[in-house]
Amino acid sequence: MTSREIIVAAAKKYLSTRKKSLSLTKILDLFAQVLAVGLGLKPALLYDANNASTEQVQLYLSSLQSSQLVSKSLFTLDLNGNTLIVNQGIALSHLNEILSSGNMGVVDVSHLLEMPVLHDLSRVQFVNMVQKLKLTIERFQQHGDCKPLYAGEQCEDWNLCMIFGLLLGYPVTYWFDQNKSYENCLSMTTLMVTKAAATWEMDAARPVRLPRTHLRLVPQLLRVPSSLD
Repeated sequence: MTSREIIVAAAKKYLSTRKKSLSLTKILDLFAQVLAVGLGLKPALLYDANNASTEQVQLYLSSLQSSQLVSKSLFTLDLNGNTLIVNQGIALSHLNEILSSGNMGVVDVSHLLEMPVLHDLSRVQFVNMVQKLKLTIERFQQHGDCKPLYAGEQCEDWNLCMIFGLLLGYPVTYWFDQNKSYENCLSMTTLMVTKAAATWEMDAARPVRLPRTHLRLVPQLLRVPSSLD
């Protein structure tokens, strides 16, 4: 079987659900994202292609790893029912860099605000959250087997919106007071879309280039000028 055939077969076998099966385009797009995580282009990805369970995503990932198509350093992490595919080494390096530099923009998008504002999250609160996330990822070293890693009750008091931003490698992450509401003020906020595209050649014998465009939406008020005059 060619690499393309293995990729498609793995997705159809392990990620199909009663409600929604993945199209060929989504299967190839998902693999491109997993490959990007495996190559260290980003620390993790949030699986949202359909409602496949964390266990299904782990079986899919294990199949790709056994075929030597993606790195063995990848594992699945379940955060309160949300499934992520994480590159352990890259994720830990990213979190260590954040802890050492403290260079992480946090934007308050709480629903009572008229527009997003930079959030003055306390250093102690921020460091505590990042360190707990680090310890969770480090558990993968002792985890060993090909099963998902569940954060469990320890993540119940985490601000998942912010945690996702940290794990996905965003330069800016959102925060809101989830003790008051899970709604946000972004619906009426002008957003700036940043795009970056890449291609990957799947088989040397049968070149297939997969376009992959990464989008990041950031409130326009945070836009950095393209030139400084």
